[in-house]
Formats: sequence, C-alpha cells, structure tokens
Amino acid sequence: MTDINVFYELKKCVLEHYKKRYPYFEGSWKNFTSQDILNLIDDVQVQTKNSVSEKWIYTHLKPETNEKLPRKDMLDIFSQYVGTSGWDEFKFQPIDNNDAVNDVTKSSNKKKYFIFGCITFVLFGSVFWKIYNKNNQLQTIQLEEKFSNDSISSSSTKVYVVEDKVEKEVELKDSKIEVDKNAQVVIKSPFYKEKKIDLTQTPNVDKVSLQPNDYSNILQGFIKSDIKDWQTRKEQLQKILHDNVEVIVMLKNNLGAEYFNKNEFSQKLIIPTPSLKKMKIVEVVNDSNNQITFIRIIQE
Repeated sequence: MTDINVFYELKKCVLEHYKKRYPYFEGSWKNFTSQDILNLIDDVQVQTKNSVSEKWIYTHLKPETNEKLPRKDMLDIFSQYVGTSGWDEFKFQPIDNNDAVNDVTKSSNKKKYFIFGCITFVLFGSVFWKIYNKNNQLQTIQLEEKFSNDSISSSSTKVYVVEDKVEKEVELKDSKIEVDKNAQVVIKSPFYKEKKIDLTQTPNVDKVSLQPNDYSNILQGFIKSDIKDWQTRKEQLQKILHDNVEVIVMLKNNLGAEYFNKNEFSQKLIIPTPSLKKMKIVEVVNDSNNQITFIRIIQE
C-alpha cells in the first residue's frame, strides 16, 4: 500500500472519529460544512494540543482525491487524533477498509489494556495475599470460667494486646478472641484474676481459663441480691474489705464521683435501696491477702 493510500485510510479514520465525537453528523467529507470544520479544529486542539487551519482541511481532507502527500507534521497530528503516536505508527497498523477506526484504536490501546490488566492483577494479588497472610497469622482463643467452664461476658471482661508497652483492646465475642500468633495478651476483669499470655512463649493456646476473684463476686452478689440476713452480710463485709478500702462511685451524666470508706460503704450495702441495685463494679484491687483495697463502681 502506497503512502497516498494510507493517507486515504487516515482520512476515513479521522471522519469516523469525528462522527463519534459528534454523533449527529452522518455525512462524508463531501458535505463537511464550515461548522464541522471548526468543530474538528477545536477537537484536534483539545485532544492533541496542536492547531490546524481551515485551509489545510479544505485542501487535504475534503477532496475525494489527493495528488500529493501532506507534510509529515500534519500527518502526525491527525494520526494522533485517531489514537496512534504519529504517522509512522499509523502506517504500520493493519487497516481493514470496512472498519479502519476500530482496528487502529484497538491496536493502539493494546498496550494500555495490557498495562492496566497487569496493574489490576498486581493490586488484587497484593490485597489477596495480605488478607491470606493476615488470616494465616491469626489465632483464636476461647475464654472460659475456670471452675464452671461458663462463658465469659464481654461487658465485664476486657482483652488487650500489648505492643511496645501500649495496650490495644481487641474484641471479645462469644467468649472468643482473635489475635496474632506472636501477641502478648492481657485479660482484665473485676470478677477474674488478671491473666497474661505470651504466645511467643506458649504457642498454640486455644483455650484460657480465668480464675474468679471470689471477693469481687461476693460483693457483686451483695449489690444485686435482696438482703436476708444483714448481720451475716455485715460480718462477711468485714472479712472481704480491707480496713482502708477506698470506694469510688462514678455518678451519671458527668456529675462527678462519690467517695466511701469501709464503714460508709458497708452501711450502704446493708441497707438496700433502689440505687444500690443499679451499681455495677468495674474495677477491683486486691492486696496480697486477697482483701479488697479499692473498688470503682458506675451507676447503670
């Protein structure tokens, strides 16, 4: 195919490309109007950042036959307009006379599709690998009460992963936690003794039993139950509460807190009131003899 024949194919491609940009135009170069020429000039400017003249279009695109090949710089501009890098690439495109535009643009976009496909594959592969690797590094641990094997309530028990001495809370759901296989785990609750687990030292742990804090559970029972024998309860409180126990009751609606010593708090527990049953223990500190030295309570 001669360069002139290739130029005829370029003219077809330019016309077809223009029709895609301006669908209402259904004619040929023969009935290409002055307005169409202005539209084409603007479109070429937008897509290639190059300017062409009306005269050039009248001289080289509108005629049915061309005796001379136009300047290469102009051929480059219109070759870029139809989707190739320039005239040299356009000449080497396999051109089908029945659908010249599709073949040219298909060939010129192959590299783009290939690159896009590779990037997409890498991104999805990376995401999949991260998810797989993360799941492969997770370990599920079941928490249970040591003696009864009952499930552990998430409302009164908190689980933390320690990273660089910073505790980060993890979700406790259905008495189970999911943590990294190399994590350091701390389990805290006012009703169980604090438990620390270093999975680097004790790997493959799938179940952890929490030992109840007996005095805390007795105290919570006093708060929630109806009084039957206040004298017995008073004697029990004397035993489980340290003489210097401090009790902080956090008031609702950010109204502050109330402070009670041993006698004041014991008296409050002995005389049941509606507000007493709304108290919830959230923190307890025991001494070496297991007596309670500190209690933090919130009002529900």
